[in-house]
Amino acid sequence: MENFLGFLLAAVITFFAMWIVVPIGFFFLRRLGLYTIVREGTCQVFILFGKVIGILREPGLHILPFKLGLRAFLVNWLGSCKTLDMRMDQQYLRSNPVNSEEGAPMGVGIWYEMYISEPVNYLFKNADPRGSLAANVSNAVVRSLSNMPLDAMLVNRHYMSRTVREEVSPRSHEWGYKLGSIYIRKVHFRDVGMIHQIEAKVVNRLRQVTSAIKQDGANQVNIITSTAERQAAIEFAKAAAIRPRIVGQAMQAITADSEVANAMFEILETQKILEGKSQLTLVPENNEILNQLLASQT
Repeated sequence: MENFLGFLLAAVITFFAMWIVVPIGFFFLRRLGLYTIVREGTCQVFILFGKVIGILREPGLHILPFKLGLRAFLVNWLGSCKTLDMRMDQQYLRSNPVNSEEGAPMGVGIWYEMYISEPVNYLFKNADPRGSLAANVSNAVVRSLSNMPLDAMLVNRHYMSRTVREEVSPRSHEWGYKLGSIYIRKVHFRDVGMIHQIEAKVVNRLRQVTSAIKQDGANQVNIITSTAERQAAIEFAKAAAIRPRIVGQAMQAITADSEVANAMFEILETQKILEGKSQLTLVPENNEILNQLLASQT
């Protein structure tokens, strides 16, 4: 039982030391200026009596007396430590007003990257470097892209992006901000009335093109139909012209033999009688009484 109590007491003391005493101890060591930890992608600037006494860029554990000397024990009490984010950042500016060469009110959306290049200039050269950079980019867009031809503004975005970057980069570097990539993402019309007019023109043009296509198709169909009818009429005319000659030749061949001609005419006469609508009564030969009776009945 005593061993268990001793183990339990040691566990409680160890837990208390690891989670309470050790963090508090390291906190006081940091406050005394013995060491500091620089996170990945950050930078620490130490300021004492209004002067920068040290800049730590490398991530990891740093022993401040080795970096700053004896001033390390005063910087946390009489000075300050600024932690800056050195990672790449991005921003998008929507619908910057620009007028084309033709006077059309256009809006330009620009996307750009930036990061802190000089921590001291970033802290002391400008009170709001990020806002100043955004204003500088917006002004550069207006200055460099105004009075461009409308077709170039809608097509040549690479040239526009390069032009804006060349104008913004020197000014931004003075404030400790370095500009990365710049890209013109969107160019659009800002006037709603103009947008509706362009839409109406496009719709009318589509209607004209559709009507022209339909009319051309109808014309082609009419041409094909008329050509076919003309050719058919020619062939029927040829057949009508050839028919009497063919019939005459056939009749000449038939009448060459009298028996064949008589048989054919009898067959044709019988066929006409059968096709007719009149009634036919067959009477035996040499039967005059029956003929008389039939005539009287009628």
